[in-house]
Amino acid sequence: MTARIARIRRHPIKSVGGEDLGRIRLDAARVLPGDREWAVLTEAGERHAGPAPARWLPKGCFLRGAAAPGLQAVSGGSMGNGRLQLAHPQLPVIEIDPETEGPRLIDWLRPLWPADKPPPTRLVRAPAAWTDVSRPWVSILSLHSLRDLAGRLGFDPGIARWRANLWVEGWAPYAERDLIGRILTVGKVELRVTEPIGRCPATSADPETGGIDIDMPEALKAHLGHTDFGIYAEVVTGGEIALNDEIRA
Repeated sequence: MTARIARIRRHPIKSVGGEDLGRIRLDAARVLPGDREWAVLTEAGERHAGPAPARWLPKGCFLRGAAAPGLQAVSGGSMGNGRLQLAHPQLPVIEIDPETEGPRLIDWLRPLWPADKPPPTRLVRAPAAWTDVSRPWVSILSLHSLRDLAGRLGFDPGIARWRANLWVEGWAPYAERDLIGRILTVGKVELRVTEPIGRCPATSADPETGGIDIDMPEALKAHLGHTDFGIYAEVVTGGEIALNDEIRA
């Protein structure tokens, strides 16, 4: 089963923005470099974190789209000089150095976070990555599956709400579900498909506005019989990948 890499994306701050890449080097047993490198800790998460978090923490410790749909409308990423530029339809554009300007980011995000939730406290760097699962996997989604789902839903949910690392063009709709345990190759790079991605309520938010436009987990269950959309894979053999590279299963 042959296809190509159509999009490469990473999200430097967990649940906050995202950016497209033309190429990237993947390393064995590592996430996509720079993905979920940072996250905004909440007061509730502080009890698990310590001064400098040295282990993976669950998503409930951080600001996240499932608790604040407005976060889904944040866009932007790296400026190429160590700084990040972020935008939101209801907020002015902000540029920050995540190393030193975490408090500015928190002040900027505060209007998007519910007042009845534990407040944000600080921007923290991950020991590896603040991905939703503790294992160092990359996420892979299919554009053909997305198009089929859009036809079932009656509207295009877009790519941003899914926060995937790799988008693949060329697989039959939902064929990725049959790849669990298989090895995907992109040139010399090998990725072992590990499990499907179960979807949470964060995907119910329109990434253009941050408003809820559907109950996506329930819609997936109604149309597909489950709440999965996409697959996780572990990098077995590292190397560089780029847009339009052939991906073989």
